[in-house]
Amino acid sequence: MVERLLAEWRSLARRQRSGRGVACSHVNWRSALNRGLPIILVIALLVLTPQAGLAREAAGLVQQAEEQRVKTIGGIAPAVVAIFPPSGEGGGSGVLISKDGFALTNFHVVQGAGAFLKCGLPSGDLYDAVLVGIDPTGDVALIKLLGRTDFPEATMGDSDSVQVGDWVYVLGNPFLLATDFSPTVTYGIVSGVHRYQYPAGTFLEYADCIQVDASINPGNSGGPLFNSAGELVGINGRGSFEKRGRVNVGAGYAISINQIRNFLDQLKGGRIVDHATLGATVRTGQDREVLVDSILEDSSAYRRGLREGDEVVSLADRPIGSVNQFKNILGIYPKGWKVPLVFRRDGLKQAIEVTLKGVQQESVLLGGSEEKGKPGHPGHGDEDDPSNPARRAEQKTDPDGQLPAAVRHADLHQEKPGYANYHFNEVEQRRLAAILEQIRQGFASTGRWKLAGETTAGAPFTLTVADAGIGFELRGNPYLQMLENAEIEDEPPGTGGFLVALAEWRRLWQYGPEGFSSSVYYGSQPISWPGEMVDVLVTRQAGIESRWFFQKDSAGLLGFDTTISPDREPCEIRFLEFSRFDGRIFPSKFRVSHAGVEYGVFDVTGIDWGTRGAKQGGPGR
Repeated sequence: MVERLLAEWRSLARRQRSGRGVACSHVNWRSALNRGLPIILVIALLVLTPQAGLAREAAGLVQQAEEQRVKTIGGIAPAVVAIFPPSGEGGGSGVLISKDGFALTNFHVVQGAGAFLKCGLPSGDLYDAVLVGIDPTGDVALIKLLGRTDFPEATMGDSDSVQVGDWVYVLGNPFLLATDFSPTVTYGIVSGVHRYQYPAGTFLEYADCIQVDASINPGNSGGPLFNSAGELVGINGRGSFEKRGRVNVGAGYAISINQIRNFLDQLKGGRIVDHATLGATVRTGQDREVLVDSILEDSSAYRRGLREGDEVVSLADRPIGSVNQFKNILGIYPKGWKVPLVFRRDGLKQAIEVTLKGVQQESVLLGGSEEKGKPGHPGHGDEDDPSNPARRAEQKTDPDGQLPAAVRHADLHQEKPGYANYHFNEVEQRRLAAILEQIRQGFASTGRWKLAGETTAGAPFTLTVADAGIGFELRGNPYLQMLENAEIEDEPPGTGGFLVALAEWRRLWQYGPEGFSSSVYYGSQPISWPGEMVDVLVTRQAGIESRWFFQKDSAGLLGFDTTISPDREPCEIRFLEFSRFDGRIFPSKFRVSHAGVEYGVFDVTGIDWGTRGAKQGGPGR
């Protein structure tokens, strides 16, 4: 761009000297500004030309660019949050992402702060906030500001579209300077994308992050990174401060908003979330290929066929060219997601779908990060300074002398192992239970189910599902799975436990989530790859786990996976069509798959609901 403008400037000068006059395209100079050419250079080129009109035009374009920048900042600043723990020590930044008060920040900003915080907005108002969910590995936390349903909110962008050289804004509370809660704004460019930052001391790991040269300093942690259009593309959290006195040196890192999207519903469910591992380590081969170095035999990847020495070609549809890329891709996905994997063995490519394992032990996640307060850690300002606004925020009490937030809002926080705040998981469970209630109307009065029909291949079948067991006949071959005091088996063989899955299906339809020993809201995940995101309710009963997939923003249930033991691949049942049988809506066509192989598609033509059995507490095991 610079060379092009210089050439145009020289051409203008030659034309002026030759007396042929000049012609200037307005678009070229505007394009120069829009694409990031330093304004001072544009001005210099134009002022040095003999055409006074061009200089005036340049000044006008500069003014327009400045006005647009000021307008953009004015539009995004109201959603920026100054965060202070109730102790008055430390602090950081955040950004509102919903009108009802959900806000993103860093895990290391809220770590050790307790369930409630103080949050200031640029309007000058101070709000109570409650901790919702945390991601210790990815250094993300979700909080909820209280007291309004019309908070300003940031518009999320697409961080995958960010390119090196893009202009970006960093807003936040560096060195806790926002005594009036008005954020500091810095401006710069994207220096790099898809950066991998190794765990910092413990397990904070920044995968696939965005590097920027806009100033990020202690206190900026958790604040937003906006693109030039004012869209939220990242959460700032880390800088190359080591051995530099914790002063910005133009190398800051932001967690991509697309990564956070993958975890957001889990965070809204109050969970302590975990990132993914393949259950395998990789190394660089002689030809720079990425090879499987070791693999756990209890991993989904091993069960699906991956072995030591195989070359990893792609993961989640992204090519793998280095060990760094492999770690980058794994780091942006949650434990439990299913993603495609392509590997090469003996020159032949194979494609499989694997369920990702977790990175951390639950005890490690509950223990949190050991980095809080260490020199070089980017989350906190000068907490011993008496002018620290965190201390003044705590002192800015209600004139009526209200009780502390922990007392006033005690009903918004519930402790439970594995959760940052189980209250919000119960909120999501109730939401899905209400959807399920619409689906299962009338089923509480049913007893034994007897389904009849044909597979799409034309084979007749009958299915009988009762409290004591499940019977199945296909092509004249009988199968049986007893439930009371019986060993759970993969029956029919190769289905992952189809008959047990049918028992779980009936249990949910008849008794709802209360019919299981436990039920929790997992969050969301794609039901297939690539595919729509669905809400997931996880139920457990007698060692059997089922994941129920609810269509977002509707009253639809799309199917479920049932796993009969942790070392087995699940039986996957997907509902394809629904019909009315004796006044009850029920799946009339469903597909059964296991380990990537379709077992059959079943068309239900008739159902005998039987009568309700004597047992009222749910089917036995």
